[in-house]
Amino acid sequence: MKTGLLDARAAEAAPIVQLVDEHAADEAAQLVRARAFAEPLLAGQPMDTGEDALAHADGVAAILQGIGAAPSMRAAAYLVYAGDFLQRPEEVVAKAFGPSHASLVTHTRKLVQIQRAAREAKMGEEQRALQTERVRKMLLAFSRDLRVVLLRLASRLQTLRYFAASKQPCPQALAEESMQVFAPLANRLGIWQIKWELEDLSFRFSQPDKYKHIAKLLDEKRVEREQRVEAFRQRLAEELKSHGIHAEVQGRPKHLYSIWKKMQGKGLDFARVFDVRAMRVIVADVPECYTTLSVLHELYRSVPGEFDDYIAKPKPNGYQSLHTVVLDEDDRAVEVQIRTRGMHEHAEHGVAAHWAYKEAGVKGYAGVSAGGDFDAQVAEARKSVLRQLLAWERDFVEKGEAATPEGDAVFDDRIYVFTPDAAIVELPAGATPIDFAYAVHTDLGHRCRGAKIDGTMVPLNTMLQSGQTVEVTALKEGGPSLDWLNPELGFLKSQRSKAKVRGWFNALALAGTIARGREAVEKLLQREGKTAMKLDDLASQLGFKNADALFEVVGKDEFSLRHIETLLRPAEPQPTVDEVIALKRSRSEGESPKGGVLVVGVESLLTTLSRCCRPAPPDPIGGYVTRGRGVAIHRSDCSNFREMAARSPERVITVEWGAPRGDKGALYPVDVLVEAADRQGLLRDISEVFAKEKMNVTGVKTQTVRDAKGGTAWMTFTIEVADAARLGQVLAAVGRISGVRSARRK
Repeated sequence: MKTGLLDARAAEAAPIVQLVDEHAADEAAQLVRARAFAEPLLAGQPMDTGEDALAHADGVAAILQGIGAAPSMRAAAYLVYAGDFLQRPEEVVAKAFGPSHASLVTHTRKLVQIQRAAREAKMGEEQRALQTERVRKMLLAFSRDLRVVLLRLASRLQTLRYFAASKQPCPQALAEESMQVFAPLANRLGIWQIKWELEDLSFRFSQPDKYKHIAKLLDEKRVEREQRVEAFRQRLAEELKSHGIHAEVQGRPKHLYSIWKKMQGKGLDFARVFDVRAMRVIVADVPECYTTLSVLHELYRSVPGEFDDYIAKPKPNGYQSLHTVVLDEDDRAVEVQIRTRGMHEHAEHGVAAHWAYKEAGVKGYAGVSAGGDFDAQVAEARKSVLRQLLAWERDFVEKGEAATPEGDAVFDDRIYVFTPDAAIVELPAGATPIDFAYAVHTDLGHRCRGAKIDGTMVPLNTMLQSGQTVEVTALKEGGPSLDWLNPELGFLKSQRSKAKVRGWFNALALAGTIARGREAVEKLLQREGKTAMKLDDLASQLGFKNADALFEVVGKDEFSLRHIETLLRPAEPQPTVDEVIALKRSRSEGESPKGGVLVVGVESLLTTLSRCCRPAPPDPIGGYVTRGRGVAIHRSDCSNFREMAARSPERVITVEWGAPRGDKGALYPVDVLVEAADRQGLLRDISEVFAKEKMNVTGVKTQTVRDAKGGTAWMTFTIEVADAARLGQVLAAVGRISGVRSARRK
């Protein structure tokens, strides 16, 4: 492919370039003066790419001329590079050429330095991809002066041309950045000459084998193919003329990267990429578009399924044209686009119309699609910003002073700053050095105590600007200040940073709570002489995941130490199955039995209250004579009791509750099952109900199952009651607790 200078005679200036310089005057003399000013500074000076600085500036000026830029823009190319060799470039250029060129020099040089540092930063592939994306965003957000973007595009194209002409290897990072950042930017701005050449040269350097393969396919029988295309063009032009249609019939340029991309994206071989042989017909109006289509289809056989009417149904970006594919005399496919002059100008120079569409297309490549309401809104926002930039430039040329574009607010939601290692950090507008520190690393944010912006110490609540380099001063250890959360002091803008500061203080408070809980539990174990007991084992026996979980609820006063005391010193040793109590001897005949369980017909007998059903007065009960453990007392409705009675009815005896003895009645353990939605403080709330009802809790077991709604807790409480009849009102009170779904006796 050609890598020579763009043909300025063949191409009118793209609208974007015309708007930038359409009001300039006396610029030819300024261009001559700018080159004379820069020549002694640049001649013989090598750039970091190896190019001669003056030759590079000449090439950039020629490329700008090729896209129709006025002399003032070409003059800026010399001044920007001359700035690298001046002590105070902005001041010197301002005096010699005015504030407009001085500002342009400052912003362009800053952007060049940032991009160079970004390419040279050492990082992994994933981080480099993120870095490239941020450079792409920054080019639009940082370069509010549109001339900066045009100069950067022309400069990058000239650098790629240099590597192609000198046959030197181009650095991969530079080729990839050109493909991923600069070519899409040229595409968005509608500067197609630069866009296509950037893509083809980047493709040549980044994938040389594939580039050579496509070039070889194009070169094969090139003369024959061009003859066929020219014959097709002439025949179609003559046929249209015979029908009274004045049309401009031209061949479409062939771009290697575009051909390869279509082969890859649509899974086509070279022979089926129709725009290898492609024509464009430009006519006066819409009716002539359809008449031309009719003539074309009469003259050549059309390929089914390869017709698109983008006039009746324009693409989302406003593109209009008729697309069809026909077969020539040798049955070779030729793609033909038919459009009016206005449609052609829109397609070639639609500055912002391609922002949302062109990089993927409506149908997309490899299944990737663009469009939709959101994309359209984004595209409209970008168009608005671009219009404001162009309007600002017109005002600048007319009045000689800058005005702030109203559209800047669209870019003001994000800023892009740099670490000392040249990594780009994306932050919300208004962010501070503390926000920057937290974005780099949470621990750095916690320890942040000072900051430098571009080498100058600044307060920590200083608002950062795009393009600044930020260096953080941090302690070896430490944490954030509560003042950072005070919105009136302006230390933090990012919600992410605020969440991290709150998280640090929440963790600090939790650590204090756990420490209080640990101290209380350890003091209890010391009093009970159980210091050798493992704390995790104790927590597990109480139904907690680990010791810290136990300490947390104890420290929050949500778990009574009485539960631990009960576990450490039970009222009396209990057998593995039954809880044993001694049967009280019956008083003389005529007196009421006192306390315990009376077994009728037997004066003294050992009894046990079965743990399977936990009987308590006034439950109906029955007795079952066991071997070696006396009589086991069950509730009459106990399923175990009914099964044993059916199996050995001779062992069943009649029993009844005895009357209480003395002032203090007997207490009986019962089990209560509670099902509830898991939440913080649930165990405490239930325990408070039992305490209020003066019921002693001797044991508790909990189990929680997590689900999409949060989790369900199942709790088993063992409580002591003198009368099971009172249990109903207690369970009703438990059932009224927030989150409790059911509370019943086991």
